[in-house]
Amino acid sequence: MKVIFLKDVKGKGKKGEVKNVSDGYARNYLLKNNLAEEATSGNMKALNAKKKKEEKLEQAEKDEAINLKDALADLTVELKAKSGDAGRLFGSITSKQIAEALEKAHGYKIDKRKIELDQPIRALGYTTVPVKLHPEVSGSVKVHVAEK
Repeated sequence: MKVIFLKDVKGKGKKGEVKNVSDGYARNYLLKNNLAEEATSGNMKALNAKKKKEEKLEQAEKDEAINLKDALADLTVELKAKSGDAGRLFGSITSKQIAEALEKAHGYKIDKRKIELDQPIRALGYTTVPVKLHPEVSGSVKVHVAEK
């Protein structure tokens, strides 16, 4: 019997997959527990429509990420911190502080976990910080750390 999986079933199939399974397994386990539905022509059309809708949403998210990448490329985030000799900061600038300053000054809300700062910034001056906006889209933002 051909079935469309509604949820991931270990060893059998992933959500959205269409597979041939034995009739007894399908009737007694998959269909009974709402893990799958029979692959009728109506259900197949619904599955295809759902996949197209998800692809459209994914493309819209990617386009939005590209637009945000272009906007961030032109921005400079200004942060002030206390520093000592030779431009070394007493503390450090973290991705959380960069995210907060970006939202406060420019209105772009970016999760601090998407700001890929290997090490916190510990010196005055300009730094280019990579930002992961989408699995396929990465951008960067300039951070200027000035003396308080």
